[in-house]
Amino acid sequence: MSSDAILETFLDYLTTEEIEPYTHQEEAILELYEGKNVILNTPTGSGKSLVALALHFQALCQGKRSYYTVPIKALANEKFLSLCEVFGPENVGMITGDATVNASAPIVCCTAEILANLALREGADADVDDVIMDEFHYYSDHSRGSAWQIPLLILPQARFLLMSATLGETSFFEKTLTDLTGKPTTLVQSEDRPVPLVFTYSEDTLEEKVAELVEQDKAPIYLVNFTQLACARTAQNLLSTNFCTKEEKRAIIEALAEADFRSPYGKEVSKLLRHGVGIHHAGLLPKYRVLVEKLTQRGLLKVICGTDTLGVGVNVPIRTVLFTQLCKYDGQGTRILSVRDFKQICGRAGRRGFDSVGYVVAQAPEHVIENRRLEAKAGDNPKKRRKIVKRKPPEKGFIAWDEATFQRLMTAPPEKLVSRFTMTHNILLHVLSRKQEDGCL
Repeated sequence: MSSDAILETFLDYLTTEEIEPYTHQEEAILELYEGKNVILNTPTGSGKSLVALALHFQALCQGKRSYYTVPIKALANEKFLSLCEVFGPENVGMITGDATVNASAPIVCCTAEILANLALREGADADVDDVIMDEFHYYSDHSRGSAWQIPLLILPQARFLLMSATLGETSFFEKTLTDLTGKPTTLVQSEDRPVPLVFTYSEDTLEEKVAELVEQDKAPIYLVNFTQLACARTAQNLLSTNFCTKEEKRAIIEALAEADFRSPYGKEVSKLLRHGVGIHHAGLLPKYRVLVEKLTQRGLLKVICGTDTLGVGVNVPIRTVLFTQLCKYDGQGTRILSVRDFKQICGRAGRRGFDSVGYVVAQAPEHVIENRRLEAKAGDNPKKRRKIVKRKPPEKGFIAWDEATFQRLMTAPPEKLVSRFTMTHNILLHVLSRKQEDGCL
């Protein structure tokens, strides 16, 4: 079947589904169907998944094998289920390390490390024809970046679709990818967001701000925390505020009728959910994360306290992203968020098909908010102002930020992607285990 015939069939599918592709989607699909590598740099919610779907369809029609790689297992599971609906479960597999389903299928969803290890073991002999690398900005991740780089280096037979909303400068990848694979590489780029964002800097307390946003119909609200402990504490603190009406709480109780909370943390999760507050991080049992996602999709949860991993493409409709802080520990030290991290998380606000506008709010540091409240309470009375004992910033795990920091993160371009490749024992052992060649040569 020729590429032209496959393209015509795919366009007929879009017409049947009443999908009107954006200009950048059409451009990317046409470039892929000409056999090129494509770097797709478009905002979150602009339909990168449709371009990936087109590549899977072409590969399947041509009897080729395509891989869809993602950074987290939850996203691999989500993509697996959505692709099963389109192509049928017999044509789609999933490999995450925790679970393997139909691994010999022509379409495979997997975490980036799975494909990287396959590439190391089999190299140019690997049964890999097309590779879609979602969230490709992980190339710069300190601990995991190698998993995004290895397939590019040692799968010359493959064609690549690299996708992210925050790639930054891409000329290096355009040239190097062409040199490594022998196939032309095209950059498809757009700055147009289907759902525009409104940015606000808040000096209210977190509880007051969340209550205000709920009252203004700006929920669901994703409260961004950077540790699992902070997620739990923030969620617990919100229990003192009532977010849901009696009818909404009744609907939540009905939705939880068959939920299983038999675990050490289950009772706490149940209490939060019945209050309209979800919690979402890698330390939770998968059944609780899925439950939070489903309840949010049904519009039953007002607030989701999550770590920044919730910003990695999991399909949860979010209207407002609220940063509890603008600094984080990155495994080496505490720093102000990178522009890439900030914009990647902001991208979750306002989802196409759900909202006409998305909202991004950043909280001022807690001690700054508290000190300003003390000053306001003292008013212009010099005696009262002298008695104010100002709260100090945290001594550890904190870097100061202000509204100017917020403005810089909003307007600056994402940082350049930097290679994190390091030679490890794991890499050497995989290469030395190749049966088709002598790894010592």
